[in-house]
Amino acid sequence: MEPQMQETTKRTVKELNGVNLDALNSTIEGIKKNSELATFKFRAKNDWVSGAFNRTVIKPFYGAGKEYTDRKERFTIEADGPEVLLGTDKAADAVEFVLHALSACITTTIAYHAAARGITIKSLNSLMEGDLDLRGFLGLGDVRRGFKEIRITFNVETDAKEDVLRDLIKFSPVYEMISAGVPVKVDFKINKPVLS
Repeated sequence: MEPQMQETTKRTVKELNGVNLDALNSTIEGIKKNSELATFKFRAKNDWVSGAFNRTVIKPFYGAGKEYTDRKERFTIEADGPEVLLGTDKAADAVEFVLHALSACITTTIAYHAAARGITIKSLNSLMEGDLDLRGFLGLGDVRRGFKEIRITFNVETDAKEDVLRDLIKFSPVYEMISAGVPVKVDFKINKPVLS
């Protein structure tokens, strides 16, 4: 009697632009059925160290109806200023992190939305530049404190047309936050110094 051969089948994951399309479509369908799954709260805790140097720890977040406290990594981000701005240049300046957040979010948005539309992205990088007038930060006159303008140049290898790529950018949360503004609520809890 010959041994029976069992045929094993491997389920292949369908990916485009590094995005798992089955998982993406499953997420979209899940949110269509239950919009509460779309609510996320991201958190960060910042501690000032000295001068311009401070450190932020990315905390657990809430999303898809539950708290996520078991992230694989603990993320710590340090910020400082360049020496010309009286920092110690131990880390990128906070405004440079804004450029990073914007480019990272737009890049992810393009990759995901292109994948959802069946558009292949072979390579994608960007160069960003923002104009800032220090007089605003220093309170010297009626000058905007933030970036006056941010310019982004994308270098993309794809068959998609420019108008399609421009359409994808509008889905970026950080792009919307920066271009349209987001309300920021600030509270203070004042602790009196302990005198020794």
